[in-house]
Amino acid sequence: MADVKIAAEVREEFGKGASRRIRREDKVPAVIYGHGGDPVHVTLPGHATMLALKNSNVLITLDIAGREELVIPKAVQRDALKGFLVHLDLLVVKKGEKVTVEVPLVVEGDLAPGGGLLEHVLSALPVEAEATDIPGSITVSVQGLTVGDSVLAKDIELPKGTTLAIDGDDIVVQVVQPQAEEPAAGAEGEESAA
Repeated sequence: MADVKIAAEVREEFGKGASRRIRREDKVPAVIYGHGGDPVHVTLPGHATMLALKNSNVLITLDIAGREELVIPKAVQRDALKGFLVHLDLLVVKKGEKVTVEVPLVVEGDLAPGGGLLEHVLSALPVEAEATDIPGSITVSVQGLTVGDSVLAKDIELPKGTTLAIDGDDIVVQVVQPQAEEPAAGAEGEESAA
């Protein structure tokens, strides 16, 4: 898990107009909340924030006017067309505190010979882990699986200190039979006419 330090400025202006001005300056509006405190509106540097968010479940140390706050991204809003950051919701965390996050799954191994398509039911696994020890990814082995086989959440080996935040019987990946394409209606008519 990556740990990044970013300088933040407290924001006094709110609303669409203020947010647009902030984004024109290559900055990102954000809100920090959690632990029963009042939400704090801040502005983050756009490029540094974008680089930090390339790491899944990044732990960010914000420097807000000389005071440090440990946060994790809870909601990231991006522009639908261009992909730039529009707004962030950041959750305050403390060292040793458990948080529920979604950790990306990495599939490894080969399916058994004879076909079958691997269907990813979940692309990320909801887990509970210490805020300062969130795994970057979790590996799922599909080695030797055949049509009809599946991997359940409880079958995945989790890193130490990490527990499932979903039902253990939930399917994570499964192998399904490939669907055969039906011949086009016009093609059948031509064959019967011949």
